[in-house]
Amino acid sequence: MRKVLRPARIGARPTGMTTTPNLSQAATSPGTASRPAIRWPERYLPERAAVFAHNEIVIPAPAAVVWRILVRADEWPEWYANAHDIHFVSHTGPDLRDRSRFRWNTFGVRISSKVLEFEPERLLAWNAHGIGVEAYHVWLLTPLEDGSTQVVTEETQTGWLARLGKRFVPEHLSRRHRVWLEQLSLRARQG
Repeated sequence: MRKVLRPARIGARPTGMTTTPNLSQAATSPGTASRPAIRWPERYLPERAAVFAHNEIVIPAPAAVVWRILVRADEWPEWYANAHDIHFVSHTGPDLRDRSRFRWNTFGVRISSKVLEFEPERLLAWNAHGIGVEAYHVWLLTPLEDGSTQVVTEETQTGWLARLGKRFVPEHLSRRHRVWLEQLSLRARQG
């Protein structure tokens, strides 16, 4: 079993991404030859954010399996302890879809989110608005030749709560995202 978990970068301006040898299939953004194609809305650009986190893992499961688990938001609390009280606003769920709106608790804050990018088995991104924080969270799935899936998750945060969190618990976001990826991997391996 191959499991690659890359360290997070918090608060750093992204200049590139450490990749595994099998990532030649990943799309890249102009001017960032090793970074996956993440289309950041202007207000959430990593270089402007108070907090930026990057985590990645290679999950020994096909992208279809990983995707199915990832978009089943109402089940996140069963396997990710930092997600609570998920309530769909735009539809009845249980899966996220393009333009889904949902409310949930994470990091002790009630958040309203809307899915802004949705490319099945490849890309999922939502914004998040809560007291003192605005965020943009991206998931990028890349199928690898051996049948596994590289999962990259990046998040930017702005607002007074994000600045405060960066000052007092700078690695908190990356640690929680690392757990989210590890639990996603475990769930995908279970089928």
